[in-house]
Amino acid sequence: MHNPEFNRVQFEAVKSEAGLNRFVMTPSKWIEQMNAIGMTTKAGRYGGGTYAHSDIAMSFATWISPEFQLYIMKDYRRLKADENSRLSLGWNLNREISKLNYRIHTDAIKQNLIPPELTPEQMAYKYANEADLLNVALFGMTAKKWQDSNKGKKGNIRDYATIQQLLVLANLESYNAVLIGQGKTQGERLRLLRELAIQQLDTLSRLSMDSLPRIEEN
Repeated sequence: MHNPEFNRVQFEAVKSEAGLNRFVMTPSKWIEQMNAIGMTTKAGRYGGGTYAHSDIAMSFATWISPEFQLYIMKDYRRLKADENSRLSLGWNLNREISKLNYRIHTDAIKQNLIPPELTPEQMAYKYANEADLLNVALFGMTAKKWQDSNKGKKGNIRDYATIQQLLVLANLESYNAVLIGQGKTQGERLRLLRELAIQQLDTLSRLSMDSLPRIEEN
C-alpha cells in the first residue's frame, strides 16, 4: 500500500520457495531483495537488531500469538462500536432538533398560511408543500424527485441527510417560520432559504465535527 517500489516479481519467486528445506530468509535479505520499507536492521552489540514499523510488529505478534490476535480483534470491534455509537448519537440529536423545529414550522404555517375553511386533505397538502420548499432549499430537489431517483432505498430524503444537513435543516425551519410571519411570498422565502442553506453548509464543511466537544455518556 505504501511502497510503490516493492519488488513484486522477486516476491513471487521467494513465496514459491517458502516452506522448502533450503529456504532461508533474514530481515536484511528481505529488505535487499524486495526493496522493502518499514523495516531496518542494525549491526552492533549496542543498539543493534531489527526494527519494524508498528503495523509490521503487530502483524508479527499476531502470527506468533493467537491470544494477542484475539485481543487486537476484540479491541478493534470495541473501537468501531464506540465510533458508530458517537456518530449515531450526533445524528439522532440533530434529527430530534429538526423534529422540534418542524413543530415551530408547522405552527407558523397553520397560523399564517392556512385559511380555516380548508379540508384536512388540503391542509396536509399545504404542509407537504412547505416541507418540500425546505427540501428544495437544502437538497435541491423535492421529496418525490428524490424517491423517484432512489427507488431501492427505504425512508425519505431526510433519513439519508448528513449531520451537517440536519443541523442546517433545523435552522431553515426556524427561519422559514419567521419569514412566514413576515408575510414573505413562497418565492421570496425559497430564495432566502437557499442563500442561508448554502452559507451554512459552506461554513460547516470547513468545520471538523470531530473537534467539537463530545457529550459524556453516563
